Amino acid sequence: MNSLFQFGFRSFLNPSSLAVNQSRFRIATLIPLQAVAMALNRPSLNLSTHNTTTGGTRKDTSLETNSSEIIVEENDSKVHIQSFKDDPSKIEAMTVQELRMTLRSVGILAKGRKHDLVIALQRFVENQTVGSVIDAVEDYRAQQTERDSNVSPSEGETEAAETKFLTPKKRQSAKSGCNPSRTKKKVSSEVDSSIVKHEHGVELMQKEPWTVLAHKKPQKGWIAYNPRTMRPKPLSKDTKSVKILSWNVNGLRALLKGFSAVELAEREDFDILCLQETKLQEKDVLEIKNSLMDGYHYTYWTCSVSKLGYSGTAIISRIEPISVRYGVGISEHDSEGRLVMVEFESFYLLNVYVPNSGDGLKRLSYRITQWDPSLSNYMKELEKLKPVILTGDLNCAHQEIDIYNPAGNRKSAGFTDEERQSFETSYLEKGFVDTFRQKYPDVVGYTYWGYRHGGRKTNRGWRLDYFLVSGTIAEKVHESYILPDVGGSDHCPIGLVLKL
Repeated sequence: MNSLFQFGFRSFLNPSSLAVNQSRFRIATLIPLQAVAMALNRPSLNLSTHNTTTGGTRKDTSLETNSSEIIVEENDSKVHIQSFKDDPSKIEAMTVQELRMTLRSVGILAKGRKHDLVIALQRFVENQTVGSVIDAVEDYRAQQTERDSNVSPSEGETEAAETKFLTPKKRQSAKSGCNPSRTKKKVSSEVDSSIVKHEHGVELMQKEPWTVLAHKKPQKGWIAYNPRTMRPKPLSKDTKSVKILSWNVNGLRALLKGFSAVELAEREDFDILCLQETKLQEKDVLEIKNSLMDGYHYTYWTCSVSKLGYSGTAIISRIEPISVRYGVGISEHDSEGRLVMVEFESFYLLNVYVPNSGDGLKRLSYRITQWDPSLSNYMKELEKLKPVILTGDLNCAHQEIDIYNPAGNRKSAGFTDEERQSFETSYLEKGFVDTFRQKYPDVVGYTYWGYRHGGRKTNRGWRLDYFLVSGTIAEKVHESYILPDVGGSDHCPIGLVLKL
């Protein structure tokens, strides 16, 4: 079994992002890919492209890499990119024709609704980097591919949007009214090896779909979660803290065929790992726990006895707990192996896999009238003695920001009004804090993507996994984060760093 933990974990992790070295040059607007290639090799020069207008005359569009204001000329119109930065409302005031003209003039063929075009233009105006070129196109693509879909992230077909970088030849045909040929391609579910390239084959950056703002109805100020740029610096070694990871593995045996717990531990250096939906039977536990990585000697498992190979939770720790309990003490709730609690000196840690309301919402009533109140009451009883940390798959996207398609999932398990209200009353109104949302109030970050139709590929996800903490220790949370590059399950791990 040791080999199971040590095999092939790198295949589920994206390598370090191949980001462009922005210190070598500055580009203040989107430019054609040929110009990007020139900039990669010539860090300080004026980029000039010549385009033929409809009337057959030639004109120059000069892009000064060190300029603070870029003027893009097309059809005798001048668009001041800097003026958009000074007054972003000008973008929304533009007509569809003006938006398309502006995007095409800087190397993007854009089709779609006005909302989609506004987003694409806003993105590169705000960032003005080569990376934003990629992000703007991917952002636009995410909006376009699902614009006619009213299904959950695990349903519906996905097609690539009709947004492309244009070579000078294609830009010329676009200006003259000739549409270049376009073929819609199905998006594959493979994520990790996808790299955006310019026309000469130079790798610009590793594709990271979670950094694209993918949401059907994004609000002003919302941004996509990017762990590379948003995670804070680690605490100093002399600061006493604990680091906890939580992960719905959707079947531990299947995961271990291509996953190394050793490498995950080396990468994240966690103190405690909480697993949900292990789908183990009690007879399997001994074999699994005897094969764990060195240093994590304290393991606690609970399995479903009412339905074999179903549900199941576990806590794996290198810190010895004071006590351990299984379930909430109510037999009706505890037969499915959904909760393990460990007590440490400074807090109680509850690892939970909340019941899904199921197809047809068959278990919705049980979920909101029995399970949620029972768990909430259990947490409040523990809190009388010391603070509580609740983690796991809570099977609820609490707010519209937590799900890609809120309107299309009002009656879907995990986003019904009843479940969201129960989440509010059972936990938040009783003083428990959603640590990720506290740290990132306007950030769109998902932890679950349906396997069907490449939900992870286009970042059409849900945030179902949480760290909730007692209000008394909320300010001690140094970091609450998501690891979207770790594959192997339809969920990804989440993490919490708590100062003690």
